[in-house]
Amino acid sequence: MQFEVWAPLTDRVALRLDGAAYAMAPDPERDGWWVVEAPAADGSRYGFLLGGGPDDAGDDPRQPQRPLRPDPRGRRLPEGPDGLSAVVDFARFTPESPAPAPRTPLQDAVLYELHIGTFTPEGTFDSAAARLGHLTALGVTHVELMPVCSFPGRHGWGYDGVAPWAVHEPYGGPAGLARFVEAAHAAGLGVVLDVVHNHLGPSGNHLPVFGPYFTETHHTPWGAAVNLDAPGSDEVRAYFLGSALAWLRDYRIDGLRLDAVHALADGRALTFLEELSAAVDELAAETGRPLFLIAESDRCDPRTTSPRAAGGLGLHAQWNDDFHHALHCALTGESQAYYADFAEAPLGALAKTMTRAFFHDGTWSSFRGRHHGRPVDRGRTPAHRFLGYTQTHDQIGNRALGDRLAASLSPGLLACAATVALTGPFVPMLFMGEEWGAGTPWQYFTDHPDPDLAEAVRAGRRREFAEHGWKAEEIPDPQDPATRDRSCLDWSEPGRASHARLLDWYRILLALRRTHSDLRDPDLAALRIAHDEEHRWLTFRRGDVRVVVNLCGEPVTVALGRNGVRVLAAWLPVEHPDADGRVHVPAESAVVLGL
Repeated sequence: MQFEVWAPLTDRVALRLDGAAYAMAPDPERDGWWVVEAPAADGSRYGFLLGGGPDDAGDDPRQPQRPLRPDPRGRRLPEGPDGLSAVVDFARFTPESPAPAPRTPLQDAVLYELHIGTFTPEGTFDSAAARLGHLTALGVTHVELMPVCSFPGRHGWGYDGVAPWAVHEPYGGPAGLARFVEAAHAAGLGVVLDVVHNHLGPSGNHLPVFGPYFTETHHTPWGAAVNLDAPGSDEVRAYFLGSALAWLRDYRIDGLRLDAVHALADGRALTFLEELSAAVDELAAETGRPLFLIAESDRCDPRTTSPRAAGGLGLHAQWNDDFHHALHCALTGESQAYYADFAEAPLGALAKTMTRAFFHDGTWSSFRGRHHGRPVDRGRTPAHRFLGYTQTHDQIGNRALGDRLAASLSPGLLACAATVALTGPFVPMLFMGEEWGAGTPWQYFTDHPDPDLAEAVRAGRRREFAEHGWKAEEIPDPQDPATRDRSCLDWSEPGRASHARLLDWYRILLALRRTHSDLRDPDLAALRIAHDEEHRWLTFRRGDVRVVVNLCGEPVTVALGRNGVRVLAAWLPVEHPDADGRVHVPAESAVVLGL
């Protein structure tokens, strides 16, 4: 088997494999690469020794001890990021006749964001796979996994990963991920994986000793930027590009969510994201599978998802936080921080996002202290370029107590929120447990083995929220195992009457979306919407379907016109419209009508 590593910063490299040492030779065709042939099998443990004397292969006790480094492209880290890598033979856990990957296009998709470590108390791929029947019955089409790359400790959100090619071992490692994807495909579900290219975690990151993976040319909230445009960046880009394609090719994952692409510092004419989207499109054509990329971006820039031929980055969709913020303000009345601009007239903000995607499309952003965003060309941009949602891991977990909407809203308002998101113009995405109004929080938790880092994270979290009036003792300790345990879903809740009713409403709405093509119409300009800010109601039309949402604590009467629509579904009992086309909607309720 050939072992290879890019290590341009050293003059010698040795491979340590199952206790034996092998001197590596420079690759004559690739600058900075080292190669060697050595016998290995699935599970063989190995690492690299960098530097040393002219004849040192790492087995001379007279030589100074050097740390054994895991493979930057290693596919498995059985002992975690600071341990040895392990060889992975994908043929050992790839079925001879794998379940066909679903072919649901984005336009028809419904995504479900899921964190493996808290979806079940066991926190493994296998335990999550055992719950996939719940998702198929719900009506979602794709599971969006939060990051599963290796990180120090057992529990964490996953955004402190340090090995972009390896799977977190406590979740089940590579074999566990492969089993999960196979089970999802067998259930008719696609799998989307959240990947992080903008930074690596603060502990267990060995990349800097191998090469210029980071650059001081740019700085990010996490420190030195990933090197996408400085000297050596060709190989760094190839490293992350190869990692992304490996998830899609080797695990048969159907799409990637790209974390915070606005934090990628990349000044080259051909950006990394354009390279990545072109490579994914090529792999999709090669495999005949509809692969896609979904960006998280706060730029409010339609070029993120515009085709490359039209000067865009060519990503296939992006999260729409503006829609979330407007809906959140309308539901809760919150107005702090980035909610301020949306809170001035939340239903008007919601109406704008539902017809023009971005609220900030060149408008003043008080949170940023500048104008922000760019208008979406509705004639060229389909609605399925955007994901719409009421909650996400960020919007829950970055709150002081990790409280969900269910902690403060009535069941009726939760039903209203679901109605807007699931019948609205964007590709719906749910956050695990929201469909039954989960009573469990989703808090920020970590498991850093380094005590100094653990204390820094703990103190930083408390300092952050102290600025907003919280006492230190009120903020959950990220390092306390109980913080993670509190964040696990309680699977007894869906069977309780108070939760089961909301779950049934989600199923009804998703069934309507599936059976009524008007609810999947990609034309943003075709959506008609009206609202009353004072009386807190909103109504919109999508083809032959009408939706009315009443957020007010009193019943409202809304005129829909004489169009013959009838009630298709209602949270509380609603009569069909009267002879004048008026519908009477109870307090904190929603109704969907159609021909």
